[in-house]
This record gives sequence, structure tokens and C-alpha cells, in this order.
Amino acid sequence: MGTPQLLNDIISVVLLLAPSAAMLSLVLAGISLRREGTMTFAVGGGFTKWMFWAVVFLTLQPLLNWFPSFGVAAPLPSGGIATAWLSSIQSDVAQFVTNFVIGRIVPTLAAFFVLRAVLDAAAGQHPLPSVLAAMFLLGVQTTYSLLQSYNTGTQYATADVLDSLWTHLAATIMPIAAVLALVGAILNFATKKPFMRLVAVSLAMLTISAIWKLLNSMM
Repeated sequence: MGTPQLLNDIISVVLLLAPSAAMLSLVLAGISLRREGTMTFAVGGGFTKWMFWAVVFLTLQPLLNWFPSFGVAAPLPSGGIATAWLSSIQSDVAQFVTNFVIGRIVPTLAAFFVLRAVLDAAAGQHPLPSVLAAMFLLGVQTTYSLLQSYNTGTQYATADVLDSLWTHLAATIMPIAAVLALVGAILNFATKKPFMRLVAVSLAMLTISAIWKLLNSMM
């Protein structure tokens, strides 16, 4: 007995909406970045959780290829969505996420975080979390395209994307963060505040790949 067409169409809707779910996960990651401050995201929390789910949604179809090796048949439907109303729902939801949420709501949300950064500074708090959240939200589409470029489409696609993200983090983002930490250290030195910790953090960021290789060699 073959799989009912309606069930095939429901599976197709879920798979076709996975990229939209990945984009929403990136938006939630940006909001978590503001809520968790400047360093919590590096050791786990909402930001890393939503980034992980964004990768999972983006590589959902290749990930399902593992089921046959577990003895569970998981034939994926092909040929599109035959049921008209399901096809309409999938198209409408995808357009809602792309045009309304990503195209209109996210830029407004980023602008709110810029205002929040000013208010944070006025209240004597650090404005950096709000600034980082605004920058991340404005770059959601770019981040999504970056994740897509890392998707190998194989059974190991999820791990491949995470590995590539680590390389991008160590090679591109960490040097920029190290420079920002040095700038913060200089400002602290000029205002007679503790600055050695920021210098140490900057050096650690510049040598993060070497630290990782050292840990691997010790295991």
C-alpha cells in the first residue's frame, strides 16, 4: 500500500517550510543575543540554541537520510504538493515570513535595539548588547545565505555547517572581536579602569584556533 497523497503533501509542506523556520530561528537568536548580554552566547544559552535549530532546519532534508540506516524507511515525496489548499498554505506562510517578518518587522526591531542602546547608555548600562543584536538582526538574510553556502546536502550536512561556522567564527569574527577588546582596553586604560582582562581576552581571541589545536593534541 502506497503512502496516501495527503500525507505526502503534508511532508512536502513541512520540508518546504523548513527554510522559513530557519530564518525565524535566526531572528530569535538575535533577540536572545540582546537578552543574554555580551558573553553568555559564547558558552551556551538562547543564542546558541536558536543558531543550532537554524542549522537543523536548513539541513532537515539531508538529515532525514539517516533514517534508512536505522532501519526506518523514510521515503521523501517528490513532484511538489498536489493538494491545492496545502500548496496555498505553504506559499502564503513562506511569503509571510520573507516579506512581512524578515522584510518589515526585523528592520523595525533592529531600529528599536538601536534606540535601546542609547537608553542603556543613558542609564549607565553597556550599550554593546543592543548594538550587537541590531547588527545581527540586520544581517539575518546574509547569515542565512552564509549557512546555505555551507550546506553540503549530504548526510553530514548538519555537522558540515556547524564545522564551517566554527571556522568562520575563529577566522573572521574572533579577530574583529579581538580588535574591539583592545579598543575597550585602551579606553579603560585612559579612564584608569581595569584593562588587563580585556588585553588577555583579546590575545585569547587571536589565538583561539591554536588553543583548540593544543587541546586536541593533549587528548
